[in-house]
Amino acid sequence: MPARRLLSPRAPRRVATVSVHTSPLDQPGAGDAGGMNVYIVEVSRRLAARGIAVDVFTRATSSDLPPVVEMSPGVTVRHVSAGPFEGLGKEELPGQLCAFTAGVLREEAQHEPGHYDVVHSHYWLSGQVGWLARDRWSVPLIHTAHTLAKVKNAALADGDRPEPRARVIGEEQVVAEADRLVANTEEEARQLVDHYGADPRRTLVVPPGVDLDRFRPGDRAAARRALGVPADAVVLTFVGRIQPLKAPDLLLEAAARMLGDDPALRDRLEVHVVGAPSGSGLEAPRRLEELAVRLGIADRVRLLPPQTPDRLALHYRAADVAVVPSHNESFGLVALEAQACGTPVVAADVGGLSTAVDDGVSGVLVGSRDPAAYAAAIRAVLARRPLLSAGARRHASAFSWERTADALVAAYASAAAEMAAGAAPVRRERALGALRPVAGTQVAW
Repeated sequence: MPARRLLSPRAPRRVATVSVHTSPLDQPGAGDAGGMNVYIVEVSRRLAARGIAVDVFTRATSSDLPPVVEMSPGVTVRHVSAGPFEGLGKEELPGQLCAFTAGVLREEAQHEPGHYDVVHSHYWLSGQVGWLARDRWSVPLIHTAHTLAKVKNAALADGDRPEPRARVIGEEQVVAEADRLVANTEEEARQLVDHYGADPRRTLVVPPGVDLDRFRPGDRAAARRALGVPADAVVLTFVGRIQPLKAPDLLLEAAARMLGDDPALRDRLEVHVVGAPSGSGLEAPRRLEELAVRLGIADRVRLLPPQTPDRLALHYRAADVAVVPSHNESFGLVALEAQACGTPVVAADVGGLSTAVDDGVSGVLVGSRDPAAYAAAIRAVLARRPLLSAGARRHASAFSWERTADALVAAYASAAAEMAAGAAPVRRERALGALRPVAGTQVAW
């Protein structure tokens, strides 16, 4: 953990972090747990290292869960009972927001007024809760969307369900109410302004980070021995939840194309898929296995469960190329983690991936959904791997969770100062109306 830092006079003492639908204690790569979980865990730990206490409110999904868990020193996870513990899908959670909000407000009511200095909500469901807590406690609301319904609906995978209108309306309301909107990239900031009418003056760009101590270059041969991978294998690795949005099928199709173009590669090629079915992927949990059989590459594909962070670093080091073919990503932490390990990335040229990957320096961005284009990009990376590997590590080293936490603390402090001075912007009843240009959004670092 980073060394404890002295607080500035305006830094908050305690942050209420709201994550309704997924807990920072969950294993990323399965269910609803993914990059957002990693974000909350890493940021919370670094805020605590600065002497800022963090309470993370999340919905209890089992009667066996204790009400309070110390995740790490200074970071407390509070399980709020709201609806049935199990069998409740994310799409059903809006009906439990009243119960969840009551649990959050009751916890604060046990303390003296001013117990929390700021609310930071993650995802739109949490934003609805944070909005009410902000008004009740008279503290600023900082909101990070992580994904946006309008953006997802514009880039749906075949057969995937669009996000419901209720979510769109909920996001519009949160955007209108938040004191600060934290976007992962300038592209996401533009999306908030262009699609949701966000006020650029309240919209900050704060890139996520990567744990450069855990995800670092290492002995590739040793990593392969630890994973049982032949030393001369050509390893293509996908890490993430198995669902249409993440498009692991595109990697399998590209691998089949590579074998069709070069049959001699068959004895060496390995495709590693690390993750578990999630979201709409649960409707056909064996779809990827069946696709591998149809493509004739089942013997070249290894389907692996979600991994612990240390084990995941081994998979990145063992890989020749990490492939991130998502239809959309607000950022793409997997791409950053792989590059931090010195593994170049082939990724879709969408959303935050165009920031997470430095095209031609740390990997290759692909602007097509054609498997042949991915096969060509993978071959290009393999041909230049030593150079791209060095570029990958350099690019990843520009991102750190320490810098992310510093920028968030500054956002908390400035929002609190505005609120104290009575200078918070006038809010609209609805997040609809004239859209503003993106000019004026702030890049926090």
